[in-house]
Amino acid sequence: MDTILITGFGAYANTPTNPAEKLALALDGEEIAGAKIVSRIVSGAYFRCIEETVAAMEELKPSAVLMLGEYGGRSMITLERLAQNLNDCARYDVTDTAGVTLQGELTVPDGPVGYYATVPLRAMTQAMRDAGVPTDISDSAATFCCNHLMYGVLHHIAENKLPIRAGWVHLPHLPEVAAMIQNLGAPSMSVDTLVKGMRAGIEALQANQEDQNINIISKMLI
Repeated sequence: MDTILITGFGAYANTPTNPAEKLALALDGEEIAGAKIVSRIVSGAYFRCIEETVAAMEELKPSAVLMLGEYGGRSMITLERLAQNLNDCARYDVTDTAGVTLQGELTVPDGPVGYYATVPLRAMTQAMRDAGVPTDISDSAATFCCNHLMYGVLHHIAENKLPIRAGWVHLPHLPEVAAMIQNLGAPSMSVDTLVKGMRAGIEALQANQEDQNINIISKMLI
């Protein structure tokens, strides 16, 4: 049986309850389309999150890694196409969970500018939409720990020529976070809906070694 590693972050910055943690824990231990789901909650600190995820990959030898994070303000689940070799959380006026602020620093000083996700984005997006869950493909994973971890994992896979597919999934606020006075008006999505979408996405991941040649009409601007 395949193993799919799912990672999530805990509370960070102005988010006391992270949908990534809730979704990862909800899926942990499930068997979906011939794959066992193993979830790990990793540090929200630069570089440490990469180290912890790589250690989990070495332990579990997964066929795929799906990393989860929150993107407050987005109304849909978004699958990231690109990870860039750049860190800049100063622009968001936040620090990582270790209190570190990075501005214009590279994750890998001699690494390539970016990496593409290696999961079947179009197939997964269509399957999640077919399940009734709003989903889109994004071309910007931002420049905080989400993009940082995605880049670090894809770099590790590329450098070591590992047969592991990897991708990033961004999630809207949870309703209880969107209800906070500073977030009023922001879109949100329940854990049940997130779980429904991710199950469909994982089924598509398992069914498609290569992505489908279909047109995914997008309503995302980035």
